[in-house]
Amino acid sequence: MQKIRVLVAEDFAPFRHFVRSTLSQRSNLQIVGEVSDGQEAVQKAKELKPDLMLLDVGLPTLNGIIAARQIRNFIPHVKIIFVTQESSAEIAEEAFNSGGCGYVVKARAGSDLLVAVDAILEGKQFISFGVPFIPGKS
Repeated sequence: MQKIRVLVAEDFAPFRHFVRSTLSQRSNLQIVGEVSDGQEAVQKAKELKPDLMLLDVGLPTLNGIIAARQIRNFIPHVKIIFVTQESSAEIAEEAFNSGGCGYVVKARAGSDLLVAVDAILEGKQFISFGVPFIPGKS
């Protein structure tokens, strides 16, 4: 089985460790890189060409939504899951419009992260419960 190459972009080190630990529960996932700001996310994505990215919306130097737009320009097939503290409909909509496939609120990451990954890898979209936005409905 070919591994899914994952790049994690999260500026808060303890949460980045949680993400790494959570993803390691799946043998089909291989974390190929970790970065802590938006510019690094774009650079590493160009370099590593991941299949899946977990991208914090609130990254320093370049927010995750802008970074996602840039990344999708040169890796159109990459699947992006936004992981964020933001649960507003406007930000969720902007995240999906920038090419995101999933939207996980950090407060729900313990229960939602792997569910989101599974859904995205099956070609579906995912949004954490409680975020007032339905992907595809504007």
